Amino acid sequence: MGKGGMSQGEGSKVEEENMAAWLVGLNTLKIQPFPLPSLGPHDVRVRMKAVGICGSDVHYLKTMRCADFIVKEPMVIGHECAGIIEEVGEEVKHLVVGDRVALEPGISCWRCNLCKEGRYNLCPEMKFFATPPVHGSLANQVVHPADLCFKLPENVSLEEGAMCEPLSVGVHACRRAEVGPETNVLVMGAGPIGLVTMLAARAFGVPKIVIVDVDDNRLSVAKQLGAYGIVKVTTSLEDVGSEVEQIQKTMGSNIDVTFDCAGFNKTMSTALAATRCGGKVCLVGMGHGIMTVPLTPAAAREVDVVGVFRYKNTWPLCLEFLTSGKIDVKPLITHRFGFSQKEVEDAFETSARGSNAIKVMFNL
Repeated sequence: MGKGGMSQGEGSKVEEENMAAWLVGLNTLKIQPFPLPSLGPHDVRVRMKAVGICGSDVHYLKTMRCADFIVKEPMVIGHECAGIIEEVGEEVKHLVVGDRVALEPGISCWRCNLCKEGRYNLCPEMKFFATPPVHGSLANQVVHPADLCFKLPENVSLEEGAMCEPLSVGVHACRRAEVGPETNVLVMGAGPIGLVTMLAARAFGVPKIVIVDVDDNRLSVAKQLGAYGIVKVTTSLEDVGSEVEQIQKTMGSNIDVTFDCAGFNKTMSTALAATRCGGKVCLVGMGHGIMTVPLTPAAAREVDVVGVFRYKNTWPLCLEFLTSGKIDVKPLITHRFGFSQKEVEDAFETSARGSNAIKVMFNL
């Protein structure tokens, strides 16, 4: 398997057989051998130490698909990761064996117009960990381009390094929405992405953030992490009107930007209605592939809808936020598991159940 598991190679000479968690069928994960490719001159071999479970990983396990990406053959899962460098290619100058690194999981082509414009996250040839047909990183070791491995500061742990991936989504969303000290923000959804978006918005200087969810426990966590206000809502579209009033009352001032971190008809309808005239709604979550929402009233109030897909050039800023203490992601890691067959199965079931689980982390 090559970088991202796309091509066949001779395999690096390593002391032990490289093992990985393979999605081999619906609700079926197996720890099996995962051959490594030969190390290219600009690559590094990284021993994985921390790998988080993302909602997309759970979607693949439960449905064998996520949005338009469909698992058609066995695939190594996982993409939120950090580890320790064990080998470097001959042209790698900025990293050495023993460095602790966080890995950005997407390899773009750097040749298409979008890459040349700097919007490489939209590259049509993107090879992204654990996005079919590309293999992921829940493995003993992976080979990855060195320029997508970011050295961790001494005061940032490997778990925090792995959390740079979900945090990057929040950072990119904040950049897209252009939030700052004069922006009041509403966040729809207090799951992992909603919470990291809230933390990122605070780091960008947002003074007031109200967060909305259907789950009391997650709202409690959001409040502990610094939300200005929390609002519990239902899943019924009939409640949008009354809930918008409650949300606006809780904010106590105009809502300039809303991040929909769930992506459902209900959450997007609420976001469009709650945001002030001339404000922005940033769609981060992808719960529904197709949504029916009241766009015409939003257009009449010139509410802009901004899309977000993954991230670009976010790891340096994430690491700066972590090392400076502007963002603390440690409270989000609620469950930890080792890397045995049973623990892998238990970890994914814990993540899928939700409840009091926010971020489930593997320690390899």
